[in-house]
Amino acid sequence: MKELTEATLDVEPDRQDAARPNDEPTSRRRFFTLGATLAAASLSRATTAEAQQPPAGKTSAARGMVRRLLNQAPDPSFDPFRKVTITTKGWDAALTRLVRRVTNGVTEEEMKLANKLGFYGYLNYHLSPSKIEDGFVQSWVGSNAPYLTGTPDTLYNVDARMVQDQLFESTVFRAAFSKRQLQERLVELWSDHFNISYNDVRYLKIIDDREVIRKHALGKFPDMLTASAHSPAMLEYLDNTRNRRTTLNENYAREIMELHSVGVNGGYSQTDVRELARCLTGWTLAGRGNFAFDPNGHDFTEKTVLGQRIAAMPSSAGAQGKTDGDTMVAYLARHPKTAEYISWKMLRYFLQYDPSAAQIAAVASVYTKTNGDIPSMVRAVLTPSNLLAATPKYKRPYTFLLAAMRATINPTTVSPKITQLTFRYLPLLGQGLFAWEPPDGYPDRADYWAGGVLQRWNFANYITTTTSTEASMDFGRFWNAANAASNTPDTVVAAISTHLFGGEMPARLSAQLRTYLAAGTWNTARAREGIALALSSSTFSWL
Repeated sequence: MKELTEATLDVEPDRQDAARPNDEPTSRRRFFTLGATLAAASLSRATTAEAQQPPAGKTSAARGMVRRLLNQAPDPSFDPFRKVTITTKGWDAALTRLVRRVTNGVTEEEMKLANKLGFYGYLNYHLSPSKIEDGFVQSWVGSNAPYLTGTPDTLYNVDARMVQDQLFESTVFRAAFSKRQLQERLVELWSDHFNISYNDVRYLKIIDDREVIRKHALGKFPDMLTASAHSPAMLEYLDNTRNRRTTLNENYAREIMELHSVGVNGGYSQTDVRELARCLTGWTLAGRGNFAFDPNGHDFTEKTVLGQRIAAMPSSAGAQGKTDGDTMVAYLARHPKTAEYISWKMLRYFLQYDPSAAQIAAVASVYTKTNGDIPSMVRAVLTPSNLLAATPKYKRPYTFLLAAMRATINPTTVSPKITQLTFRYLPLLGQGLFAWEPPDGYPDRADYWAGGVLQRWNFANYITTTTSTEASMDFGRFWNAANAASNTPDTVVAAISTHLFGGEMPARLSAQLRTYLAAGTWNTARAREGIALALSSSTFSWL
């Protein structure tokens, strides 16, 4: 795989060594699950690669392209250490970097909008999603995913596979084609932060996605934390439905501190975990999955969590016992360590793998001043100076797939059933939707995803050559069928720059593609190979 990785187009040395930050939290529980998870991922990738080998005597298009690329001489003028300033234009400009961070893929339309509105105007535009006209996507979701509005009682009584299909397909369709791109990026961030494996909760994930993640993605973090604490899916996933005064279960109490609020370095002890679990006894479900508080399961005796004393109540207090948990969830939401941890998480997601202490402190102060207002924090994260100083981030498989869809597919002609992408290619790429079993969410580290290069090549080859209506490329974006003689390597490269890079494709990659397209028999197959190569380049794979 090392040889294949180095053969990928436009690899820049400073993009190869993104490392896990020293302060990334790791719990004792995840320490034991990590080895099994990585082993499973490695086995899955090896099995996938083996399954995708061409028949004996045949050579895949992707491997053929790699061999041809190895014969090309490098560009001696390329300088990966060039200085970037606020006035830099093109792919390294602050504005272009902003577009890459707030969307799931640069498009011609987004770059035109960004250039029209300017840096702050464009950012403010995306921070007000309710003002962005998104009728086409909303109509598509309403027609093809009506179960998204269902109640637990309704969803329990319908076909389980149809419920899953509608959630998964609508999630991918929204993320790829909604004009409210920053909102979709935040939905991904918070879905990982409050991770819930679909297989563990089934239809309850639809309720969580609607009432916790999407409802609060651009609201205030304390409101989202509170909503998550009352989420039927979360309480079931992390076993709080089995947390009762006589049979204490500490799982959710531990994770709400370690993963959802103050972080593993938040200063809590095992005693605090146990005391918080006692506060949350009786938080359970009723019926087919509605939140309920059961006084009979609650511990009404005195508790102390992180120095906060929760006074005892008589058992006759009944429903008032729920305030024990409410008080502590509110305390965690306004804790200084929560401000730091959520700021670190947002900086890492949007900006770079290793945000500085000064950056974390600056965003945390905004959290404290605004009571966790997410739009205000996004503004503090995505400043021109932060973007220009940021090191590149490797797109995770989900973002890579979405960017490829945005660049090549016309959403008005795609099949309502995009199962080929959602159920086949996301798992093959290594990031099945809502499929991460541990509660910490999919890793946000370049080293974890670096072994999936071949799968990305294969996907790029698939999406540029398939005639399946689930993912058929809009070839007309790149090739003028009405006037075949007008199509040249130059026109195809220009179209690639427009549709994959918003017109900002770096000169080095442009030259490489032009050389490749002009070197062989010129036809539509060659043009499609060129598009696949561009999708497989490191320029496309890095933010």
